[in-house]
Amino acid sequence: MTTSDGGGLDLAVRRVYEEPAEDDGARVLVDRLWPRGVSKERARLDAWPKELAPSDDLRRWMHEDPDGRYDEFARRYRRELEADAAASALADVRDLAGHGPVALLTAAKDVEHSHVPVLLSALREA
Repeated sequence: MTTSDGGGLDLAVRRVYEEPAEDDGARVLVDRLWPRGVSKERARLDAWPKELAPSDDLRRWMHEDPDGRYDEFARRYRRELEADAAASALADVRDLAGHGPVALLTAAKDVEHSHVPVLLSALREA
């Protein structure tokens, strides 16, 4: 999934299990946990701001009923992204994206129903 907004941010979303692409630009892991079976060498990360991932408590809560809790999860995750550490990490990723492409990497199997769409929306709102 590649996405760009009117503000010039060049963001792509990729699963971390995919081979790095030449046009990835900066590669940023946006999950709190390291993905199973992926070496750091293979991941070729430029950044791993764990502050951008949902808290462990929120992640576990959402996984109890992913379909029924997604809207509330998104609202709570948005609040977490307003915390100082997360806001600073968001600014860092926006800065990266202002200078070239950024690939947001996740291990999520169902990216569309993960934290990534909420994160993309927060990145675009700057």
